[in-house]
Amino acid sequence: MIDEHKKILSVFKFKRIIIPIILGLGVASILLFRSFDKEVFQNIHWVWYSYLWLLCALVLMAVRDIAYMYRIRLLTDKQLSWRRSFQVIMLWEFASSVTPSVVGGSAVALFIVNKEGINMGRTTAIVMITALLDEMFYILMAPVIFILVGYKNLFVSDAEFALFNTKFGTLGIFLIGYVFILILTSIIIYGVFINPRGFKWILIKIFKLPLLRRWLYKAAETGDQIITTSKEMKGKPFVFWLKAYGATLFSWTARYWVVNCMILAFLSVHDHFLIYARQLVMWVILLISPTPGGSGVAEFVFSDFLGEFITPGLAPALALLWRLLSFYPYLFIGAIILPGWLRRVYSKKIIHQV
Repeated sequence: MIDEHKKILSVFKFKRIIIPIILGLGVASILLFRSFDKEVFQNIHWVWYSYLWLLCALVLMAVRDIAYMYRIRLLTDKQLSWRRSFQVIMLWEFASSVTPSVVGGSAVALFIVNKEGINMGRTTAIVMITALLDEMFYILMAPVIFILVGYKNLFVSDAEFALFNTKFGTLGIFLIGYVFILILTSIIIYGVFINPRGFKWILIKIFKLPLLRRWLYKAAETGDQIITTSKEMKGKPFVFWLKAYGATLFSWTARYWVVNCMILAFLSVHDHFLIYARQLVMWVILLISPTPGGSGVAEFVFSDFLGEFITPGLAPALALLWRLLSFYPYLFIGAIILPGWLRRVYSKKIIHQV
């Protein structure tokens, strides 16, 4: 048990914090240097509405986190207080910020929620349903933006990304990501809400094949997690799911509108929904990022996807500001909260051993 705790807690070490900061600031600095235009920065005028829109961006970040806190309280049947929900969400975001986006912070999330006194079966259900709700937001929203914006306006970037030793454009990456999310979500819905035991049986049969046998134990474990999640969540009323999805919708929408408010602080914006839509595409690319929290990749993608809405030469600076508002705070807040949280969930003896 101590070894398991040490492995999880290693995620929170200082070197894990400094890596995404160095990557993000490094890429932002390179982009700023390459496109720096002294005249552009001299023409920036800080007026009252600049501060107002930046304040709105900060408020939206708060709305995002409050919606997440509401959702975690809902999923735990209010077993967590608002204060403890805040700590869980901040540490969860911290873990996501210091682990590669393609890996995610789910393993650490299981650890954090479980240490709040929630049994592992229920914890597994909460983390799995949280991921499912996030994916459902994307699955339902993507077709809407395709209809309202059109793919010609959505995929204008010339950037190429390597995946499976093959280069894909932004449209290709988006479609691959969307189909993958759709398939994965459909499998989880089938397993959790339709036939959990049948899902486990199919999973074990597949992983008994010679090439996959080495992962058979993990597959059986996943099957058990699906069954547990089904027992915890299958009987929930429609209102429960409506509230949970509503919180998810509020959280993600607030997250995306942060960029709109940030740009409005310096420039006029005429097509807010297109900026919102571009961010949905950006999210798929950041989802497969091998860097912690998408650091480095996020700054580049921001300039590439949203540069046309920003004065030339200013995009890298706004990319850095975007990360300062929406990414780096979780690193510092998580680092501040962690010691007190550890003292609360562990005895001093265990902390010393870990």
